[in-house]
Amino acid sequence: MIARLWRGVTSQENSDKYFEYLSNTGLKDYRNVNGNLGVYVLRRIKDARAEFLLISLWDSWDAIREFAGPDYEKAVYYPEDKDFLLALDPRVEHFEVIERTAQ
Repeated sequence: MIARLWRGVTSQENSDKYFEYLSNTGLKDYRNVNGNLGVYVLRRIKDARAEFLLISLWDSWDAIREFAGPDYEKAVYYPEDKDFLLALDPRVEHFEVIERTAQ
């Protein structure tokens, strides 16, 4: 299993609106890709900014490429991201999940 990490920052006042937008774009697209095993959406408010961390889980590199394209380390952005996000980080990170515990 592979974890794909993406980070984005918006203003605190746009936090809920951005999450709604995110739900209708990136999160929706994750669900439509075979091989996506789910996503954790983390948010924290700090210094009047909302920091988002998305940890999506994938069963293969091919599944990630289906979502992100051939340059799978490039971040995927949608048209209105530029209206919400304070910066557009061009890259994401990937980690091999070597253990997962369930309760």
